[in-house]
Amino acid sequence: MPLNTDASPLPLDAQGILELAARSMFQLFSSMSQGMFLVDLSGRIVWVNEGYRRFLPDLGVGSVNDFVGRMVEEVIPNTQMRRVLETGQPVLVDLLTNKAGTFVVSRIPLRGEGGQVIGAIGIVLFDHPETTLQPLIGKFARLQRDLDEARRELAAQRSRLPAGQGARRAKHTFASFVGASPAAVEVKRQARRAAQSQSPVLLLGETGTGKELLAHAIHAASARAAGPFVSVNIAAVPDTLLEAEFFGVAPGAYTGASAKGREGKFKLADGGTLFLDEIGDMPPSLQAKLLRALQEGEIEPLGSNQLVPFDVRVVAATSRDLAALVREGRFREDLFYRLHVLPIRVPPLRERRSDIPALVEALGEDLALRSAAAPPELLPDALALLAGQAWRGNIRELRNVLEQAAMRSDTLAIGAQQLHDVLRESGVEPAAPAPALEHAEPDEAARLLRPLAVQVAELEQRAIAAALALHGGNKLATARHLGISRATLYERMENPDK
Repeated sequence: MPLNTDASPLPLDAQGILELAARSMFQLFSSMSQGMFLVDLSGRIVWVNEGYRRFLPDLGVGSVNDFVGRMVEEVIPNTQMRRVLETGQPVLVDLLTNKAGTFVVSRIPLRGEGGQVIGAIGIVLFDHPETTLQPLIGKFARLQRDLDEARRELAAQRSRLPAGQGARRAKHTFASFVGASPAAVEVKRQARRAAQSQSPVLLLGETGTGKELLAHAIHAASARAAGPFVSVNIAAVPDTLLEAEFFGVAPGAYTGASAKGREGKFKLADGGTLFLDEIGDMPPSLQAKLLRALQEGEIEPLGSNQLVPFDVRVVAATSRDLAALVREGRFREDLFYRLHVLPIRVPPLRERRSDIPALVEALGEDLALRSAAAPPELLPDALALLAGQAWRGNIRELRNVLEQAAMRSDTLAIGAQQLHDVLRESGVEPAAPAPALEHAEPDEAARLLRPLAVQVAELEQRAIAAALALHGGNKLATARHLGISRATLYERMENPDK
C-alpha cells in the first residue's frame, strides 16, 4: 500500500502542547516587550533580555555581568518582585518609578512541576507611559470627569433634601488628578499609599496645584470612603469663629446662640475625613486646642463642660513653609510633628509641563460643560507657549487663562497670539515658548539643562524618600532595600548634595 503523504502529523500530547505554548509565549513577550528579566526564588537575577539592557546605565549598572547575579532590590529601586515571590500572586499591570524613569510593568511568578514558586519574570510593557498611554489615560480621565459631574449633581440634590437626609461625600478620585508625567505619577503613588493608612496626611505645595482635589481622592480611596468628607478653609474663617467652627457650640452657650446648639466640623466628620485647608494660617490660640483634640480623640464644644468623642482622619494642606513657621515661633512644633506623619509634596505645574496638553483638554471640556458650548481647541504654537510659562498660580491660573481666551475667541481654535494677549492683560509678561527637544517632553528638557550632579542628587533623594515610605521610616530596612550601608544612608540624608 502506498504511503499517504497527505496525512496530517500526529497531534502533540497535552504536555508537549503546553511546553510549546510556554516557549512561544516566552519568546513573544521577550520580543514584543520593552524589556524582560528573570529572578530565581531567592530574588537573584538570572537572565535579562536584550531590550532591558538599555535601562542598565540609568540604573547605575555598568554591564550585564554587573546586573545578572545581583539581588533584584540592589539594582532595581522600588521593585515589587520580592512580594510576588513571597505571595505567588502576579501583578499584571503596575506603575514603577525609579531613577531609570516611569514604566508600566508586569510581574508574574514562575512555578515548578509541583506548583511551587521557583522564580518570577519581570516585564516592561511601556517605558514612556506619559506618551504611549496618553490616549487611554485621556479617555479614562474623560469618563472619570463624567462620573465626577454626576456625583456633583447627586450631591447637589442631596443638599436640597431635609436636614439629616443629605451627606457630605468626596467629589474627586485619583483619576481627577490629570497627568502622566513622572512627577504626577509619583504624587498619586504616594497619595494612594497614604489612603490606606489612618495617620494624618499633610499636603504641601503652592496654591493652585490640586491639594484639595488630592484630599478628596485620598478619602475616596480610603476605608472611610463611606463616611463624610468635611472641609474647612482656615484662611476663610475669622479667627473669632474658628473655635465654634471646629468644636461646635453648646445650646445657649452665649447670648444669641441657638437653643439647639450647633455641631462643629469635627463632629460632622465623625467616621470620615476632616480636611483642614491652609493649616498654616491657624491662629496660635487654636493650635493648642487642635493638638489636644487630635491626641485625645475628643472635643469640648464652646460653652460646654462635656467631652465629646470623635473618630476622624485628618488631612491637612498648606501653601506655606510650615517648618519655617515653626522656627519663627508662629506654628507649634508639637502640632507640626503631629500632622507631619505622611507629608506629600504636590509639584507645581512648571515641574510637570508635559501634563499641560492633557490638562488643557480636561479644563477645556469642563469649561465647555459649564457653558454648554464646544471645548476650545489650542493650536500647537499655543500649547508651546503655555508650556513655557512659569505658572505662579499653577493649574488655577492655567484655567483662568484658558477661560479668558475661550470667551474672547470668535472661533474654537485658539492660537499663541490670543494667549499672549491674555497673559499680558493679566499682568504676566509671557515667557518664550518651550523649546522642543528631540525625544524629550518640555519638563524633561528643563531637567536635562541642569547640571548632572544636581540631577543625580535629586534622583537619589527621590529613591531614598520612596524607600523610606515603603519601609515606614525604618532606616535599616531602607538601607538594605537600596543596597547601601546605614552609615551611607544617613550621610545621603544629611548631605543630599554629596
